[in-house]
Amino acid sequence: MKTKLKVGVLGATGMVGQRFVALLEKHPWFEVTLVAASPSSAGKTYAEAVAGRWSLASAVPASAASLVVKNASDVGAIAPEVDLVFCATDMSKEDTIALEDAYAAAETPLVSNNSAHRATADVPMMIPEVNGHHARVVEAQRKRRGTKRGFVAVKPNCSLQSYVPALHPLHDFGLSKVAVATYQAISGAGKTFSSWPEMVDNVIPYIKGEEEKSEREPLKIWGVIDGDRIVDAKSPIISAQCIRVPASDGHMAAVFVSFDQKPSAEEIVARWSAFAGRPQELALPSAPKPFLTYFEDPTRPQTKLDRDIGNGMGVAIGRLRPDSLFDYRFVCLSHNTVRGAAGGAVLSAELLVAEGYITPR
Repeated sequence: MKTKLKVGVLGATGMVGQRFVALLEKHPWFEVTLVAASPSSAGKTYAEAVAGRWSLASAVPASAASLVVKNASDVGAIAPEVDLVFCATDMSKEDTIALEDAYAAAETPLVSNNSAHRATADVPMMIPEVNGHHARVVEAQRKRRGTKRGFVAVKPNCSLQSYVPALHPLHDFGLSKVAVATYQAISGAGKTFSSWPEMVDNVIPYIKGEEEKSEREPLKIWGVIDGDRIVDAKSPIISAQCIRVPASDGHMAAVFVSFDQKPSAEEIVARWSAFAGRPQELALPSAPKPFLTYFEDPTRPQTKLDRDIGNGMGVAIGRLRPDSLFDYRFVCLSHNTVRGAAGGAVLSAELLVAEGYITPR
């Protein structure tokens, strides 16, 4: 790409917003030219706004530090200045929908980390390697909105992005039943151990809304475009439990699965090893190669050792073995604020650019 697209980050001072800013610091296609947040941060430099709350090990990117934070709700001032925006705001569902719709109406493509539009039938909710073809529904969404450039796209919940990619290459064996328990890091709640000391030496067996999302959202991901909407898949049946554990980053999933036509373990591992999606075919900047990595070592994957696989964009899998109630069981791991949040949204935006849905203003 000869000229980088100008990017705004909404909710730039929060944990996921910070991850967006950091990931985009040296991006070959995108340049962060605008950061926005709540009115309490507006008017400060980005460095001032995140002082004392910067959550990443790396320093605040120099390219963003001096940017003056805008009010994310000032759509009329922000939209004309950028080619696209990433949204990581912390607002109610109703306010998030209104804000994201306003950017789309202002002819600004918006790729969101938020859940507000995930159930909207003409909004693509993509894991790009799995259902990147859902980008086609953008055309129907633009028709509904009456826009030429503007639309909303979203990424799925972070809790399912470890196991859905592992299940996807096995779909044609007749994936019928899935039980999953996710063990989710505290950064998924926007917290660190210093801000949430109650999580040290603790496990909490409840995360509001996560189990419902983990059971419902995969069916949209595996759904089909029917006219002007995405129609959810009917199967597999998914049962989920979501548990908060004392890890800083990385969501692990213990998966139990049954098939209509049971494959061999060797066939499953071969599918995982060979799987690549559209991002790998297009060699998109954030696409990990390989996307899925299977460990023969029964002690892997481990959160601390393997969450950064593929620069945090890959999925680690291990411990495939027969199960006494289901056909097989295995474990998966992904980085929840990279692949599961900001990085997944960046990769979705890269795919939308490559497929011609996002262009310079």
